[in-house]
Amino acid sequence: MRPSTTLLAALFALLLCAVTEAPAAGAASGPATVNGRITMQFDLSHQTAGEETRLWVPYPVSDTYQLISDVHIDSTGAEAAVYTDRQFGTPLLYARWPAETAKRTLTFSYRVERTERRHGDLLAVEVPWDPADYALWLAPTRLAPLDGPVKALADQITAGRTTVLAKARAVYDWTCENTYRNPDTRGCGSGDVCQLLQDPGGKCGDLSSIYVTLCRAAGVPARHVLGLRQGSKAGQDITTWQHCWAEFYLPGTGWVAADPADVRKGMLKRGLGRTAPVPEDLREGFWAGVDAARVRVGVGRDLILNPPQAGEPLNYLMYPFAQVGGATMDWLDPQSFRYTITYQPG
Repeated sequence: MRPSTTLLAALFALLLCAVTEAPAAGAASGPATVNGRITMQFDLSHQTAGEETRLWVPYPVSDTYQLISDVHIDSTGAEAAVYTDRQFGTPLLYARWPAETAKRTLTFSYRVERTERRHGDLLAVEVPWDPADYALWLAPTRLAPLDGPVKALADQITAGRTTVLAKARAVYDWTCENTYRNPDTRGCGSGDVCQLLQDPGGKCGDLSSIYVTLCRAAGVPARHVLGLRQGSKAGQDITTWQHCWAEFYLPGTGWVAADPADVRKGMLKRGLGRTAPVPEDLREGFWAGVDAARVRVGVGRDLILNPPQAGEPLNYLMYPFAQVGGATMDWLDPQSFRYTITYQPG
């Protein structure tokens, strides 16, 4: 008898995602935590009949700051399993419905307990490190070159800074001060840095891309962290709550979070215009830490999925991704795609 997909998912979580202890509390109250159950429901039965249908879904795993447990995967007519991509090791849930399958549904749910991430004093004195060890996080991507105007701007921003920390902070301050949140941006934005340097407005995918790309051009290892925000109410629809932020690598410390996109989102919520001074509580609040109301689902750009998708590399896997007969569905249109993500606290 073949094991159920639920059992496979549980075994994968146990084998791959051993959980480290939560960070020790620096204060009596300890770091903030947010926990709940996230449920994703897909129905691709309305798609073209007689065509193979394939679905890839970001699959979160446990780490120091989040515990993923009680995973359930139920599908109708699909072969389903958990894989990782080859370059970044990002886990993903893959489901395939053969061409003759009429009913094509899948439900994927898990419980998440997320702890606030906050670094204290960062090492100002740089310890020895070898950039070759972080070549993946210093490389250009299809929409983020590191030469030409990008390199010139990075050099200008970090002029006189000699350490990774000083350069990363200079790029962070510049990004907070010179970008803006454009609420009309579709989804989280494509992160096309050449276009963004002409008009630096967008959402998290755009502003995080500016930060990561300028860091890399300045010689600072950096990466995008792809995620989903948790809700707060029972049955809350969080289908469009995807969010990404950035991390840079600080030798002697490790990966440090930075989220200039949420700085600009906070400013927009306060009614502050594009040229308004950046409030210090927002600037410092999203430097070297992120809140607990989010779930990390992966990293990486220009992905070749596993099993591989048809066509070009995927910009990022933050939304569910599906292909019918080799044609890509619009993942930014969940009503046509027919998927929902809901949240249950606790």
